[in-house]
Amino acid sequence: MAKGRPRAFDTETALDQALYLFWRKGYEGTSISDLTEAMGINAPSLYKAFGNKEQLFIRILDRYAEGPAAYMIEAFQQPTARKMIEALLYGAARATTDPATPGGCLTIHGALSTGEAGQTVKHELDVRRAGGETAMRERFKQAQAEGELPGDVDAADLAAFYSTIFQGLAVQGGAGASETKLRRVVDLALQLWPGSAQ
Repeated sequence: MAKGRPRAFDTETALDQALYLFWRKGYEGTSISDLTEAMGINAPSLYKAFGNKEQLFIRILDRYAEGPAAYMIEAFQQPTARKMIEALLYGAARATTDPATPGGCLTIHGALSTGEAGQTVKHELDVRRAGGETAMRERFKQAQAEGELPGDVDAADLAAFYSTIFQGLAVQGGAGASETKLRRVVDLALQLWPGSAQ
């Protein structure tokens, strides 16, 4: 049986090109022709290697989480909830304003404006954002059990508050705010940390 021809493109490079394209233009703003041009492949090769645009975008979200947004994973590995929030928010201020990448956050901006065709992707992003808030809430409950946070703090409300700050940083970063400005926002948000434990 004859072997198929080897791919004439580098998969990792192609995925990086797709990531930055989706990050700049969003899911619906990125066409298949945009992708094939950026990735240096034709449409049949794209579909064969990565599936349809929706499947490619979901793969790109995983790549983004493990690459440019890896600071989020690192934040949740911090020894205390307070240090976790500091790492998460200061990390967002830095990452969403990095001049080497598109502004903002792919997970926030990826499908802010989606029509009927983008509802599956919008749902995927909603689930991922909700998962982040849930993880934060559970970390706060753990902090209460360990005595880091007062027992009368509502962990769900605190998670909603800091998730809103986190997402707001991404929106502001995408709109051109400087890292210095966003770090001042983080400074204020951290002043509202409940209790005296630092």
